Amino acid sequence: MGTELVREFTQRGYHVTGFDRFAVDVTDGARVEQTLADIDPAIVLNAAAYNQVDVAENEPAAAFAGNALAVRNLALACRQVDARFVHFSTDYVFDGTAGRPYTEEDQTHPQGAYAVSKLAGELYAQAYLDSPLIVRTSGVFGPAGCRTNRGNFVEVMLRLAKSGQPIRVVEDHVASPTYAPALAARTADLVEHNHSGVFHIGGGVPISWFEYAKLIFAGAGLNPELRPTNEREYRTVARRPKFSALSNGKLELAGIAPMPSMADAVKSYLAAREEILNGTR
Repeated sequence: MGTELVREFTQRGYHVTGFDRFAVDVTDGARVEQTLADIDPAIVLNAAAYNQVDVAENEPAAAFAGNALAVRNLALACRQVDARFVHFSTDYVFDGTAGRPYTEEDQTHPQGAYAVSKLAGELYAQAYLDSPLIVRTSGVFGPAGCRTNRGNFVEVMLRLAKSGQPIRVVEDHVASPTYAPALAARTADLVEHNHSGVFHIGGGVPISWFEYAKLIFAGAGLNPELRPTNEREYRTVARRPKFSALSNGKLELAGIAPMPSMADAVKSYLAAREEILNGTR
């Protein structure tokens, strides 16, 4: 997501300074404050996150440091330099029991250490700043994922398809996977229209991870043996919301363009991925 935010804002004519985790440790308050004081930015976008959901159950302090206290550091530093703050949160702040896409007005109810830390980050941003922009999103996937070790869901599926072994994906968990370039563009639109508060930017329609996998293989022209599984068969350390899709209604009412369909998003991802692997992007 950070890669796409840099790309999108640069294309719109902003002077963008991007930092990776080695350049600025966002859990170091003094370092964050000095970095922002040196740059004196008008806008700060926080795409950093501790997102190892299962590991967080054994490392709650690390998750809280990266997802909550780090946001406090950034919010305080933004207040010092009078910068607008854009922070990204997650669909996991909900418990998944509503059975419909969540709106910004729905009650939060995190289900684990990761989710608690992300909600705390939202609260810190709202506690220290008068008008932060908080964007909740879901299952982000972007072309830069093909260059990282962990990758994303698309990369995992493509890698498993090469193994020749049956692939099992849960069919009873529903989300709204979000294409990173589209997310970055809508975020920039919100910033340029001076919006603040909480906005949901999800993939547009609820989809199970099993159906999402089918879309990926269809788009890639692959036909591996794909089998549905469920929460009972596929146990994870952390509890996850079973239906955490996000409603983009508030976003669209604000005059922001609808998100692309999942089929179009996957198609765009695969095309961009091919350009990256061929060295033309």
